[in-house]
Amino acid sequence: MTTNAVSSRRAQCGGLALSLALALGVIAMLAAGVWYLTRPKPILVTVAVASVGRVEQTVANTRAGSVMPCRRAKLAPPAGGRIEKLNVKEGDRVRPGQVLLSLWDDDVAARERLAREQLQTARAHVREVCEMAKASARDARRARDLREKNFVSQEAVERADADATAKQASCDSTGTQVAEAEARIQASRADVDRTVLRAPFAGIVAEVNGEVGEYLTPSPPGIPTLPAVDLIDDSCLYVSAPIDEVDAAQIKVGMNARVTLDAYRGQHFPGRVRRIAPYVLAVEKQARTVEVEVNFDKPAEAKDLLVGYSADIEIVMGGHDQVVRIPTPALMPGNRVLVLGADGRLQERKIDTGLSNWEYSEVKSGLSRGDRVVTSLEREGVKAGAVAVVDQSVTEKKEAAKAQQ
Repeated sequence: MTTNAVSSRRAQCGGLALSLALALGVIAMLAAGVWYLTRPKPILVTVAVASVGRVEQTVANTRAGSVMPCRRAKLAPPAGGRIEKLNVKEGDRVRPGQVLLSLWDDDVAARERLAREQLQTARAHVREVCEMAKASARDARRARDLREKNFVSQEAVERADADATAKQASCDSTGTQVAEAEARIQASRADVDRTVLRAPFAGIVAEVNGEVGEYLTPSPPGIPTLPAVDLIDDSCLYVSAPIDEVDAAQIKVGMNARVTLDAYRGQHFPGRVRRIAPYVLAVEKQARTVEVEVNFDKPAEAKDLLVGYSADIEIVMGGHDQVVRIPTPALMPGNRVLVLGADGRLQERKIDTGLSNWEYSEVKSGLSRGDRVVTSLEREGVKAGAVAVVDQSVTEKKEAAKAQQ
């Protein structure tokens, strides 16, 4: 074979090798493209970092509680009648003893005036009778003096003494007429007072039922009616909430508590247990509860709260400081959690827990500080072995909410 033939043969072999390499490269690129297009997409998850802090064991209410005033009176006049004057409206602040409304009282006022006139008449009659008794007493003394000088008979002296005694008895008896007239005045004044409604304490008028000219009727026994005025003393507030009867046995007066309100999301009000009801409520036969009341530790912080706000309470039974903790929503049944590993895959771990509440759970073993646990367990596809990435939009929202707080 000539030199030219050998060279030509080598050139052909090199071209085939280059073509084969190019073909393999194209196949590899196509395979990579197919894998990229068909690869499983990462699942967006929210995570929380296992951190060190305090975990408390708490007891919470089973149903929503309410902000309550220390004093609240649903007021109505003790007597029925037509409203003559209505001195307050809803939202007004009143002082103790202030007149809230008055009923038409011309008849009872007239009886009181009559009783006062009768008192004046009785007093005048007393003065008249007693003056006559004094005159008779003087006549009796004069008759005795004349008898000693034999100017009058003994019979005349006896008649003068008897007349003086009778007149004095009349004077004494007419004194009871004055007392009787005074008693009638007091009774008439009581009738007038029954037509006037006064504030028993300082507070704010929450509700007014009635208008001038309308007729108010007192509540018959066992048949409640709307109050004329609902008065609230909002200077002192507390929270009342139902606690499950199983948990209530552990609660003691004076325990620390936290109050949260739907109207003030993200804000906690410190408090202390002030009262535990001495009986069990059976509103629902299978969910018996005990009413527990909590005072605000800092009443000034609660001064703007409205009576009737829905509220929840957490009563602190105990706590551990400086322990590894994770959000309680990250726990799965059997004390299992999903951890987002460095390779981007979800790993299932079994952990040993300690104290727990609705917010945090203590981790005794199975996790280390800094591990990222998944909190969005309800999302589709969240399971062990899945590829996942952190949902940055949720993280940014949480950071913004913390910054606002």
